[in-house]
Amino acid sequence: MTRLMLAGVILAVAGCTAPAPEPVVDVSAKSAALADRFQADLQGQLQAAMKAGGPVGAIGVCQQAAPAIAASLSEESGAEVRRIALRERNPAAAPEGDLRDRLEQLAAAPLTAEGKPAVMQWTSDSGADARAHFMRAIPMKEQPCAACHGTSIAPEVQDKLAELYPADKATGFKPGDLRGAILVSWPVGAARGK
Repeated sequence: MTRLMLAGVILAVAGCTAPAPEPVVDVSAKSAALADRFQADLQGQLQAAMKAGGPVGAIGVCQQAAPAIAASLSEESGAEVRRIALRERNPAAAPEGDLRDRLEQLAAAPLTAEGKPAVMQWTSDSGADARAHFMRAIPMKEQPCAACHGTSIAPEVQDKLAELYPADKATGFKPGDLRGAILVSWPVGAARGK
């Protein structure tokens, strides 16, 4: 009888303990997939524009396509997808708050030892606005990026950049420099798989 009572007490106490906290689901795979799609969609449109009209034609496509692709992926996924840069072309890409510090850290080592774009992940705890962030470097490539972002830009490209982006800061990059990053931010509820 005593053993039966003891077993009942143990079961009752076990039932009263708080449930284990729900583990946070790693969103890196979902975020990497979104970043991959963003880059593939944009590169596809840029390559077509480069073939059709050279770098001057590609600038307008980039100006229109990049925000549209980011908006479409954001709406589809529930995450916020966007590009940010320390030396931005589009003022909307300027990093705010602690994003600037994190982007500066990424700029110090934009490539991994394997030569792949570096990635940072963190969670910002802002109460109801808490977000899980994934940021992947966009390292400068010689081709085709140098035509519009490099150190030697053709005069007609400079003229088009000045027309579309009067406050442009996104030139003078050398291969391997951090040109910017793709930022994917999830509401913490989505990061937990809710």
